[in-house]
Amino acid sequence: MRIRQITLPVSDPASVAHYFRDVLQLRVEENQVVIGWSTITLVPAAGRPLGGVHLAFNVPDNRFGEAMSWLRARTPLQRSPDGKDYFALQSHWQSQSVYFTGPDGLILELIGRRRLPASTRAGAFDGSEITCLSEVGLPVADVPSMQQLLAGTLALAPLSEPTPFFAPMGDDEGLLIVVDAARHWFPEQVDLPNAQGIVVTIETPGDAADVGDADHGWRVRSTSATA
Repeated sequence: MRIRQITLPVSDPASVAHYFRDVLQLRVEENQVVIGWSTITLVPAAGRPLGGVHLAFNVPDNRFGEAMSWLRARTPLQRSPDGKDYFALQSHWQSQSVYFTGPDGLILELIGRRRLPASTRAGAFDGSEITCLSEVGLPVADVPSMQQLLAGTLALAPLSEPTPFFAPMGDDEGLLIVVDAARHWFPEQVDLPNAQGIVVTIETPGDAADVGDADHGWRVRSTSATA
């Protein structure tokens, strides 16, 4: 699954665009941030609540050490309650991550996934090596019900064994992180998830479809990968 576009409400589209350009070295075209095959369109929040939005970006796993050093020099990393700022997952994830806070309390993540292709780059890391937007957090009241809806409507499967509170739907290239609205975000475990006003466009193997959660204010629209 590929995340093609996300509409992201923010307090000030121009200043948030500058953050993505200046801190993460991503390509910015007016109010749009371009990351590989993904685009983030920044729109005024218009009174919607800010904070608690989670986005993750893929980086080549064999460049993760360089990416972490690059990021650490540019912004503070988030830490877990026990003081860790680097997180490696085995089993179905086969990944390594660091988290950091963006404008408007965005909970951002760089993640390297071992199953994806390695990079041929060497030397110092650069933001142009960020591959794509790979995760979007979507809060719900009932995780198992939304998991079933996404599976049936968008032909998405969980990357790892889902729980009643957490279901990562998709694959290494793109995941919809379905979370219980009362579950605080890892690693700081301070912020509750928020996705008010977010619209995600994904590319999936199934037919075009539209799924949303009116109570939590988000929508996912899919286009067929064969279209």
